[in-house]
Amino acid sequence: MPLGTTVLVLIAAAAHAIWNTVSKFKRGDTVLFVWAYTCAAALLCVPLGVVPVATGAQPVGRRLAVASAVSAALHLVYSLTLQTGYDRFELGVVYPVARGTGPVLTMAAAIVLLGERPTRVAVLGAAVVVAGIVVVAGNPLRGGGRRPLRGVLWGAATGATIAAYTLWDGYAVSTAGLSPVTYFTGTFLLQGLVLTPRALRRRGRVRGALRTDAAPILTVAVFSPLAYILVLTAMRTAPVALVAPLRESSIVLGSLLAWRLFHETHLARRVVGAVIVLVGIAAISW
Repeated sequence: MPLGTTVLVLIAAAAHAIWNTVSKFKRGDTVLFVWAYTCAAALLCVPLGVVPVATGAQPVGRRLAVASAVSAALHLVYSLTLQTGYDRFELGVVYPVARGTGPVLTMAAAIVLLGERPTRVAVLGAAVVVAGIVVVAGNPLRGGGRRPLRGVLWGAATGATIAAYTLWDGYAVSTAGLSPVTYFTGTFLLQGLVLTPRALRRRGRVRGALRTDAAPILTVAVFSPLAYILVLTAMRTAPVALVAPLRESSIVLGSLLAWRLFHETHLARRVVGAVIVLVGIAAISW
């Protein structure tokens, strides 16, 4: 993989870990938070998204509209599931579990739906990911208020949404040949439109939510599209099998940030587990 593409993916990984960590600071309504950062991200992306349209590189038509609509639905479910998981459980559990189960479920979907036959290394990689998740979670059956087992399950649910949008978005930018910036701008715009009716039903809480979560909203609005647009761009110049494991290096940084900012315990065990998950993802993508 070219050095420039490698740098893009590493920047994307750092940006992804940062916005996921910052979203943990959210204090207000979950729906309003997702709606606000989605609308803000759409506004920031529009000036960039219209450039390929203006130059004729990306025609506006049915293909772009349908692809963006499907992506918007998948990313909306992902955003709400992820944020709810962060509201209830530890970042150091939900984040690596979500990022680890995504590639495993993507591989399973490819086997069931596309008839693919993974190599033995890939199957071994899936087992390694599961082992890493167990290390991250520790004893999921232990008592106490941290509820690691439920955190693992919520992370796995988030991972399922990651697998769904990864498969679709990869198809949109590689097979369908859509411009990553324009495509993702359309995705954000449609997400904001879908959430607007729900936000209006909470209109009495909008001002308070915006005031309380202004910093997290703006940070996520910048770093979330930055991270994913960089990844989609990298996928156009490098194999997904190389981009995917390098991108997921964010789980190690996420574990460190969870320890440093939220004083989550078991740092050494979780970093080791995150590295094991990363090794498994690399094997799956081999």
